[in-house]
Amino acid sequence: MPLTFDDLLARARALPVDGRRAVLGIAGSPGAGKTTLAERLVRELNRDAGPAWAAHVPMDGFHLADAELDRLGRRDRKGAPDTFDAAGYAALLRRLREDGADGCGDVVYAPGFERVLEQPIAGAVPVEPAARLVVTEGNYLLLDSGAWGRVRRALDEVWFCEIDDAERVRRLIARHERFGKSPEDAEAWVRRTDERNAALVATGRGRADLVVPGSALRGGAVGTGAAGVG
Repeated sequence: MPLTFDDLLARARALPVDGRRAVLGIAGSPGAGKTTLAERLVRELNRDAGPAWAAHVPMDGFHLADAELDRLGRRDRKGAPDTFDAAGYAALLRRLREDGADGCGDVVYAPGFERVLEQPIAGAVPVEPAARLVVTEGNYLLLDSGAWGRVRRALDEVWFCEIDDAERVRRLIARHERFGKSPEDAEAWVRRTDERNAALVATGRGRADLVVPGSALRGGAVGTGAAGVG
């Protein structure tokens, strides 16, 4: 039977068990709607359960800075798996689960990402001790190589966002233009870099607990389909 966005809310709300904190991952290719879904989930959950019940921690805060990418010779591939601090991301996710076990303790600060600057910003995302659900989203949550495998093990569930490729590419080009690239440069970057990364991300689809099509974000029905879903 088709799922609705309300079903997604109920599934997310049920992840924390016995008062412990849970971490939900939302994966998908660039432009698939991961951030939109994460922000909507957190907004609706906090409206129902209280303003600090859920927190949004994007993976993008673990981008390596441009200066480090220049040193490594990887800046022209920014956004590829080896242009992130995957081990640091995995360590933060483990800390978020362990520190939030009883609703006490300190605020945990996660890095954010400033899209105008295209740079990570340290200490930009506070996660309050009261948060029972952390929603994190990014391209490589289902990648099983290197430190990315530790990321997956730190997540209670991972959902995979999936939309029509033509629409996804259109969104990506528009986003790059919005943040300063010319139409020609935006399309070239998407075709050369983002789509190469998208192909890699798609290999993890079958390891997701739930596949969420773009219709879910418009309030329509969503389908199930991946490992671990009945």
